[in-house]
Amino acid sequence: MSLDLNSMSLKELKELQGQVARAIASFEDRKKKAALAELEEKAKELGFSLAELTGATVTRKRAPATAKYANPANPADTWSGRGRKPRWFAEAMAAGKSASDLAI
Repeated sequence: MSLDLNSMSLKELKELQGQVARAIASFEDRKKKAALAELEEKAKELGFSLAELTGATVTRKRAPATAKYANPANPADTWSGRGRKPRWFAEAMAAGKSASDLAI
């Protein structure tokens, strides 16, 4: 496959560049999947799972945190109490409200 790059427009060259980048990413993904399948098959032949051999643990998905506080100006705006405090919560605290005043 030979392309005359000198005769292509800038738009065509950029489109070709995008196609090449996608092809490279796709190639790497296919190779990784093939290698993983090969390793899993070999582990299975030996009577193990790949996770057992690598010490990988199954990650548990965390349930979403339930809302504990609501914005008095907009009750649909809530916060679970985890992570960074929202601006409305910090402003309410600075205005003299307590966390129990904002509790749902």
